Amino acid sequence: MDWLYKPDVCLPLFLPFFFFLLSPHLRLSLSLCKDALALSPSPSPSLCLSLSAIWSFPLQFCCWRSIEMEFEGRYGQVQRQKYDCLLFDLDDTLYPLSSGLAAGCLKNIQDYMVEKLGIHKTKIPDLCNLLYKNYGTTMAGLRAIGYDFDYDDYHSFVHGRLPYDNLKPDPVLKSLLLGLPFRKLIFTNADEAHATKVLSRLGLEGCFEGIICFETLNPTHKTAVSDDEDDIEFVGSATPSSPGSRSSDIFDIIAHFAQPNPSAALPKTPIVCKPSEAAIERALELANINPHRTLFFEDSVRNIQAGKRVGLHTVLVGTSQRVRGADCVLESIHNIREAIPELWEADKMAEVNYSGVAVETSVTA
Repeated sequence: MDWLYKPDVCLPLFLPFFFFLLSPHLRLSLSLCKDALALSPSPSPSLCLSLSAIWSFPLQFCCWRSIEMEFEGRYGQVQRQKYDCLLFDLDDTLYPLSSGLAAGCLKNIQDYMVEKLGIHKTKIPDLCNLLYKNYGTTMAGLRAIGYDFDYDDYHSFVHGRLPYDNLKPDPVLKSLLLGLPFRKLIFTNADEAHATKVLSRLGLEGCFEGIICFETLNPTHKTAVSDDEDDIEFVGSATPSSPGSRSSDIFDIIAHFAQPNPSAALPKTPIVCKPSEAAIERALELANINPHRTLFFEDSVRNIQAGKRVGLHTVLVGTSQRVRGADCVLESIHNIREAIPELWEADKMAEVNYSGVAVETSVTA
């Protein structure tokens, strides 16, 4: 048994033994080694080499498996992050309601209805309320009940006189947005010209990959929308929808709700817009967005609820009161870091796991 006192002989045999002592999968190997030692009081060098080989293989296997698990642990966390896209509404989401644009927009819509469509002033409040409630936007409701007008003329009238000067550059929000390592897009019911002007006034032009707007979902010529999924400026044709301001037959929606008739259905609108689930699904399809990996920021409760129904993760902006359909609430878009810190933690994890190697994103600035 002198060979037991020779470290260069016994260490290769017994060191793996202590390392794998608790592994049930190696008990058979232990039994074989025990029998071999019992039969050979003075093992030959060939036996020692054989036993060493038996133990070295599982040792190497476990070492490699440990490295593999560490790799999966580091890089798998980056690959399995919860979100890969952030979808933002524009008006009253990226800037506060107190800016006055919403009030100005409502006044301009009412003026358009009186001046351009010839609707009596006394009907305006009830009509606006019913159209907005049942069709998502007053514009969509007007088209549904029979009014025909030029879309560009409507947008120019309603948005062209807004107090854009009330919007100021927001470097804090810009810094927050540029620090987020995800795709970021705007999704608004407004027209492209309005969306572009608002982003410019806020100083956020370079923070978003694209704008999904009125023209995106309502192209006057279907061919105006690019078939290239990478082209996500999402603008349609500027050609007027059709001449004229009023069709000969207007559906009286006020009378419809004053004296409900079960056999009379509300007319459908040709305009595609939020909170229609079909509109949201179409927007996601055009932008190649997976709703289950997307965070949707909105100030409208019903838009939030519609987004939730199509699978989006939702953040209601402008309130601290949680409502059905909202996964998170923000009093202000500036509270995003405090309310959803995991968005930045994902970026930090990526930096740590890649050992300082920069991770390329699609954000342009």
